Amino acid sequence: MKKSIQKTSLGDFKIYLFDEGRSLNTVKGYILNINIYLNWFQKIYQKDFSILTKEDILSFKNYLLNNKNSAKSVNHYLSALKSFNDFLVEKNIQEFIVVEKRMNIKIQTQYASPTDINEEMVTIFRQKIQNSGNLRNYALVTLLAYTGLRISEALNLKFSDFNLNTGECVIRSGKGGKQRTVPLNKKIINAISDYIENTKNTSEYLFISNKSDKLDRTVVNRFFNVFSDKKITPHDLRHFFCTNALEKGFGIHEVANIAGHSNIQTTLLYTNPNKKQIHAKMELL
Repeated sequence: MKKSIQKTSLGDFKIYLFDEGRSLNTVKGYILNINIYLNWFQKIYQKDFSILTKEDILSFKNYLLNNKNSAKSVNHYLSALKSFNDFLVEKNIQEFIVVEKRMNIKIQTQYASPTDINEEMVTIFRQKIQNSGNLRNYALVTLLAYTGLRISEALNLKFSDFNLNTGECVIRSGKGGKQRTVPLNKKIINAISDYIENTKNTSEYLFISNKSDKLDRTVVNRFFNVFSDKKITPHDLRHFFCTNALEKGFGIHEVANIAGHSNIQTTLLYTNPNKKQIHAKMELL
């Protein structure tokens, strides 16, 4: 006899996702998307959700498209629903898989580089933060700009992950649970050394705040917005690193290893002109 969905919380789904090896960001995104689906279901049918059906999924997909969601966004919702479907079947809440891969919207691959910021912009941004006197923020921004770390990876770094003598750090919480070793240049080593020497830190984590033993992403976003006229984000610095490294002579595979790209095609995107450059070329036609 099947269990009722009412007896299974989204907390159980969250545990299921972590057991599947999903990253924290993926879990948060999936839970948010499923909540949106459940709210939509309640509003449309005026009843509690029981099981997923193909008709409901297609109806929800049309709802998303009619509300101007991008194809990429719709596919993210469908990925979350596919995992939710797998979870419901495993928990014996429903019998069949109804969310199929063919429901995804086909998206033509974009061959423009995702990098929108250049070295001058990054230099000015770093100088503003350095001039503010906040050694922690300056060390973090320098690390992101010259290693291409994901912000989640940087905030999870511990003192034990660094060897400033050899100029390396170990990323233990990479995407997909993969571990990698990342080289550090002198800019990073000097910035982190200054931060460590002038900060009383009793936490195991490298980057801390006044209120917590681990720096929160919202704090990072806040100071990025304060010091960035162009609204540079942590992920923009990851894009910048990949483009900058390739322009400075790094090989494709070297950049892929440092950035933690699981697919070399991701790295190859950075060898292409960005959207602004493509538009400029279009004007020459």
